[in-house]
Amino acid sequence: MRPAASLATVISAVCAAAVLAGCGTPSAAPSTSPPATSAAASAPPSTPVSPSVTVPAGWKTFTTSDGTLAFDYPEAWTIVDPAGPPAEGGVFVALVSDYGKTMATLRTGMVAGAECPETLPFMVYDTEPVPALAQDGVTPRFVYEGRTDPASSDPSKSLTLGYGITSEPEAVGDKACPISHYFTWPPNRAMFSGVYDPFDTTPGAPKNVDTPEVYMDTTEYKDVKQAIMSLRPAGK
Repeated sequence: MRPAASLATVISAVCAAAVLAGCGTPSAAPSTSPPATSAAASAPPSTPVSPSVTVPAGWKTFTTSDGTLAFDYPEAWTIVDPAGPPAEGGVFVALVSDYGKTMATLRTGMVAGAECPETLPFMVYDTEPVPALAQDGVTPRFVYEGRTDPASSDPSKSLTLGYGITSEPEAVGDKACPISHYFTWPPNRAMFSGVYDPFDTTPGAPKNVDTPEVYMDTTEYKDVKQAIMSLRPAGK
């Protein structure tokens, strides 16, 4: 596998474990110390509280209208909700930068999965697990990846770059299916993803960024990655 997104101006809208603990008190030799009280000996086990999320300074938290998911984002960015007709029982939200560029879309209630009409040379540039969204023992991951189309002679169309959360199996070998970022989320699937177009001319967007690797060093990429990876069950 070689290390690895295309512009889509689509505006769109959009997990923990319980631990039980207890303790016992061994018998002790008589002493002059006051005996332990029965209340202390029979104190009920405490229920751990999930670590609270620390929202970065200058960021806000958005919670989906159905109260199931939340994520953080730069306060200068905006949320479009709804960004379009959502799937039945789902949400459709868009995360837009302060210069009007759609950075990512969150959709839930997705029924259709990824399709694979062809395989293409692929590259993975960045990947990191998102444990807050683990389902049935499977931990999804954030990935920033690309696909090349050897049949295209147009530089603006021969490389597709995208980032988002996926729980699809990792590709192996030299080729992979087209980019498709879906992850398992009740009642079926969800997606929180975006695209990077090196040829984008949105005013205010990073300039002179002509390679996927260089884009990773921009504030824009670091902010959208942090926002996407902050996705979690609401209230966690």
